[in-house]
Amino acid sequence: MHRNLCMAMVLGLGLAAGAVPAGAQAAGGDKAAIEAMYHRFDDAFEKKDVDGIMSLYAPDVFVFDVIPPRQYASWDAYKKDWVDLFAANPGPITSHIDQLSITVVGSVAYTHYVDAGTMTDKDGKQEQMAVRATDVLRKVKGKWLIVQEHNSVPVDLTTGQADLLSKE
Repeated sequence: MHRNLCMAMVLGLGLAAGAVPAGAQAAGGDKAAIEAMYHRFDDAFEKKDVDGIMSLYAPDVFVFDVIPPRQYASWDAYKKDWVDLFAANPGPITSHIDQLSITVVGSVAYTHYVDAGTMTDKDGKQEQMAVRATDVLRKVKGKWLIVQEHNSVPVDLTTGQADLLSKE
């Protein structure tokens, strides 16, 4: 605890003097790279580019998703989920990641955000959703990849209904 307090004071004095610690510069660059990754996700999603989406995930990814099955324990299984999703929704789709929070700790990072968008099914019916997501990322050979993801929507426990448009 004492060591952390001393480090905070040194960092604070350095920042007050205009100096930026090397680690802070790296974290800032890593945060920017991760944010850019999520912009690539939005772009790939709207193009229904499964390969583009999956390029953001590590080969050993593990995912808890909103829809069954409960989990995807492999890259191939999660890729199939995306293929199936886009096949069931051949119409226009949108995606917008909002409230993105990024924390970087060395070669590991974690994020949380809300992914809001629309999907259009085979009958032209449009569905709006706001999905909560938490990701764990690892930097591998200079590239950030998602190694674990948890997607969810709030559920009204009295009705058992999912709140697909939760605002708060």
